[in-house]
Amino acid sequence: MSEPAPVVTAADVPEGAVLLDVREQDEWDAGHAPGALHVPLGDLPSRLGDLPADAELQVLCRAGGRAARAAAWLQENGYDAVVVDGGMGAWQDAGRPVVAEGDEAPRVL
Repeated sequence: MSEPAPVVTAADVPEGAVLLDVREQDEWDAGHAPGALHVPLGDLPSRLGDLPADAELQVLCRAGGRAARAAAWLQENGYDAVVVDGGMGAWQDAGRPVVAEGDEAPRVL
């Protein structure tokens, strides 16, 4: 069994951090952190090449469960990854910016 990944609060994610959103496409489209990388959890193994190998990845999902699984798996595969506690819900609650794809107002699904 793998060790759980470290956890950081949404308010403590540093400016300029590499954010990795592992939610599904519809969740991403509805609202995500500006500049985040989007790789759905199920696609992670086949898309490792899309991730920067030399940066700490701040991993987000809706509430934290998928992010915890993704971050633990990333750590097992040589990446430096932490879980953003509470996911996009906590991100939005902390007053961090959220953008949407298209013309709809951003919201967290």
